[in-house]
Amino acid sequence: MLGMGAVWDSKACAAPAGEVKLPAGRKIDIHAHAMLPAYLDGLKKLGIDPVAEEGFPLPKWSADAHLAFMADAGIDYTVLSLPTPHIYHGDEQLSCEVARQINEETAALCRQYPEKFGFAATVPFPSIEGSLQEIAYAMDKLGALGVKVPSNARGIYLGDERWEKIFAELNRRKALVIVHPSPAQQLPRQGTITGKVMALYEYPADTTRAMVNLLASGMLTRYPKVRIVVPHCGSFLPYMKQRAKAMFQMLAGMKMMEPVDMEQSFSRLYFDLAGDPAPDALPMLLQITDKEHILYGSDYPYVPAKALLGKKAALDMDLAGRGWLEQVYCQNSKMLVS
Repeated sequence: MLGMGAVWDSKACAAPAGEVKLPAGRKIDIHAHAMLPAYLDGLKKLGIDPVAEEGFPLPKWSADAHLAFMADAGIDYTVLSLPTPHIYHGDEQLSCEVARQINEETAALCRQYPEKFGFAATVPFPSIEGSLQEIAYAMDKLGALGVKVPSNARGIYLGDERWEKIFAELNRRKALVIVHPSPAQQLPRQGTITGKVMALYEYPADTTRAMVNLLASGMLTRYPKVRIVVPHCGSFLPYMKQRAKAMFQMLAGMKMMEPVDMEQSFSRLYFDLAGDPAPDALPMLLQITDKEHILYGSDYPYVPAKALLGKKAALDMDLAGRGWLEQVYCQNSKMLVS
């Protein structure tokens, strides 16, 4: 949903798709969502109102429309993951049941279109045992490529010690982990646009908060085989890396935290290009990573297909000029979903 300000700007959609010839290899979209009945019904069962929580309605979705977008965009394969709101509202057992239903239904879609769709499993965190059970079931029985994790679940952030057992299991499996933002528990919702529409500011802010906490926790060092995808062009990490690195060194010197090897930790992260990578975000992202760790992500269906195609045309021209089309669309993602 990042970049929604450009959606209704006709000039933002003016760049014609197809100007750049995409590579022949399998082109992968690592960041997209399906609004399946199990998810919509699950939110109702849990008493979660997306508009109240996110300040924006869930978009309409259908398999046919998604496949049509993929055809127009030249995308061969899409990894589906759960959007926000996260499926937890205080009832662990019900969240576990909803997660199972979502994973079953998403797996059925992927079996129907095995050459087009794969998925990252939904976990009912903060139910630790429920999440471990769902990881095993989804990956062993349903063929999930990995898992989707929220930046926070009811205020419990990535890096919190309650994630420890889950990351240990994901590390054992060398699992793909797709991070998706959730809004913070307490926000200044009155008198500020950032507190009304979560996609404007709170999505990248909460992703950054979660990733800084994860870095500080040392989990990326303890569990180096987990393959983590950070959404939305790295969110605010291009700014935060050096600041966090300096602060972590100071705090470690004061014995307030354990030392963190930031360069090593960042080298293990992947970043998708969902949002508005061109013209500014991609150059900023390259300050903290390299071309081998950048993946294409559309964020379909949160931005209308026509707008996405316009954004993608501009991105393709940028990537073509760098000679990175095959790297970003095919090679990097292939390493994660093969």
